[in-house]
Amino acid sequence: MDITDTVKALSALAQESRLNAFRLLVRSGPDGLAAGEIARQLSIPHNTLSSHLSILSNAGLITSHRESRSIIYHINFNGTRELLSFLMEDCCRGQPELCLPVLDSLLSGCGTNPDTIGEHHEKNAR
Repeated sequence: MDITDTVKALSALAQESRLNAFRLLVRSGPDGLAAGEIARQLSIPHNTLSSHLSILSNAGLITSHRESRSIIYHINFNGTRELLSFLMEDCCRGQPELCLPVLDSLLSGCGTNPDTIGEHHEKNAR
C-alpha cells in the first residue's frame, strides 16, 4: 500500500457512520452482513448507507457479493492488513518485526485466516 491508498483508506474511515459500518463488518467475521441488516443495526437510511459502503469499498476496506436479492458486505482482511502494515512499518525504530505479532493477532484473532476469506465467500456463493 502506498501513501495515496493509505490516505484514501483513512479518509474513508474518518466519518462516524463509515467507521461504525467498518467496525460492524469486522465483528461480523467472514460471513459478513446484508446491506439491510447493516442499515438496521446502525439506524442509517439505505440510500445513505449505500454511499458510505461504496466509499469503504473504493478504499479497499470492504468487499461485497450478491446472494439472490441481497448484497452481502464483508471486511476486506487483506486491504485492512495492508493499511495496518503501512501505518506500522516504521515502528520500533525500523524494526517492524516487533510489530508483526500485533498485526497477526488483530487479523487472525477471530480464528479466521485472512488470506482465505475470499475463497470462503466464493464457495458459499455457489
